[in-house]
Amino acid sequence: MWLSILVGILTGYLLGNLNGAVCMSALLHDDVRSHGSGNAGLTNFVRNYGAGKALGVVLIDAGKAVLACLTAGLLLKPYGCYAVGAAIGGLAVMLGHTFPALLGFRGGKGILSGLFIALMLDWRVALLILAVFAVIYVISGYVSLGSVCAAAAFGIGLAVSYWGNWPVVACSAAMAALAVFMHRSNIARLISGTERKTNLFQKGKSK
Repeated sequence: MWLSILVGILTGYLLGNLNGAVCMSALLHDDVRSHGSGNAGLTNFVRNYGAGKALGVVLIDAGKAVLACLTAGLLLKPYGCYAVGAAIGGLAVMLGHTFPALLGFRGGKGILSGLFIALMLDWRVALLILAVFAVIYVISGYVSLGSVCAAAAFGIGLAVSYWGNWPVVACSAAMAALAVFMHRSNIARLISGTERKTNLFQKGKSK
């Protein structure tokens, strides 16, 4: 069982290193991390290249999250621990996304991947995350605020859904805490009133 867990963690982490924003900006002969906030995430990608080029980012980050959860889940399924495996794979892929060794440990913040990790664990929580993000973003115009609230909904929703399955609850709490931690500078700017609003449907700059 421990070997299966180790393989699931390593697979998830390496998949996390496959960053959608970095890959898509590379196709444009550029590096998203050299612009704007320097973050390798969907928001910075949209700000600099436009929403029209962001589909590839979504597909890559969603695909790696789903694959990581499926792989680790199936590895632990023979032991009756599919959900635990999926949660472990989710945590591993998020760690790989935020701290990618193959990309100099300069990754994204994990919100998009987190949405699809939630989808693999409980589709109702995924819908909750989407709803929370959408409402906060529409009201405030701040992607970061919507993301932080969505991360909190992720942790709370999966804790309620899997209450009693403590490994899943622990992994979910760790993922939520990691996502909030990665937004610490955004939180500071929100408090100081200097955070930048983002139009997720903008055309972006010409590259």
